[in-house]
Amino acid sequence: MIFTTHTTKSGFLLPSIHSAPPFFTEQPNPATQAIATDHWIRLILGYARHRKLFFLKVEDAETSSNDWDEVLKNERINRKVLPSHLSYVLEAMVKKNVAVYEPSKQTRTVMLYWRTPEEWAETLHNWASSTGQLTTILTYYDITDPPVESELTGIPVPLLKKAIAILAKAGKAQVIGISEGEGVRFFAGN
Repeated sequence: MIFTTHTTKSGFLLPSIHSAPPFFTEQPNPATQAIATDHWIRLILGYARHRKLFFLKVEDAETSSNDWDEVLKNERINRKVLPSHLSYVLEAMVKKNVAVYEPSKQTRTVMLYWRTPEEWAETLHNWASSTGQLTTILTYYDITDPPVESELTGIPVPLLKKAIAILAKAGKAQVIGISEGEGVRFFAGN
């Protein structure tokens, strides 16, 4: 059997392992399962970055017509990831710090770190600098839904808060209480 890459409708290039039927099931050999899990993690994070997706739910393996169909299913070989297998992969992602359960205290939905919070902090500070937002007080909404779309458009507030906390610790941002809740002011930094 020849395994081939495949380009999805959204333009994402699926790796050849995605055309291997065993890839879609948990493997009894722990070493084989570890390799497959690492492939799943890279695939999920790459696809999330490509589509700018921040959340993955176990339910995405159970339902059709969602943002994850192109990755969690392969109709060419009549395979799909079972919810229990996806749950295992999500747990592995959390253990590797490339995802967190969001909201916390549940294990069915993760927020994906296709960029680490530190990378988001750098992106956020670069955005504030390049758009002339330094020393301006901004709401989280101003950042996540700006008038001109940016790399930060749609970033989940919990992830935004982590990035801001990193900047605040470095002296490049300050969280401020405002009438709408919380806001942030960015500084040039050191």
